[in-house]
Amino acid sequence: MASINDVCKTIINNVDDAMAAGVVDLSTGLLLGVHHNVPYFTQSYLDAVAAAAVEMFRGRGVTGVEKRLSESRGEEVKNTMQEIQMTTPKTFHFMQVIPGKPNALAVLITGKAVNLGMGWAGLRAAINDLAPLCP
Repeated sequence: MASINDVCKTIINNVDDAMAAGVVDLSTGLLLGVHHNVPYFTQSYLDAVAAAAVEMFRGRGVTGVEKRLSESRGEEVKNTMQEIQMTTPKTFHFMQVIPGKPNALAVLITGKAVNLGMGWAGLRAAINDLAPLCP
């Protein structure tokens, strides 16, 4: 059976201009697996990216909005963020919570030469392979 790292490597190999792919545990902020081809993506850099992803999906601002929605609707609203695409001056970040694994987030970082649809397609194509490997 392939590991999370193996699946991440496949994502990188299948998406033009891909730089890194990984899976983040949204409950702890730990990287469950990662593969990248960028020398300056040190472990501390990857850990910082993982922490930022947790903040975007489960951070105080998001949970505060979910709490207000819960109060307004009279029903619990929790873990509403499912996908986010983020753009920096030189990169695209594609992030998706793995269906059936609410605390597992798949992340793909590419350069800006990638077609956005192909970035999403590359990440989504790997989701079924990642799901059974995640807690």
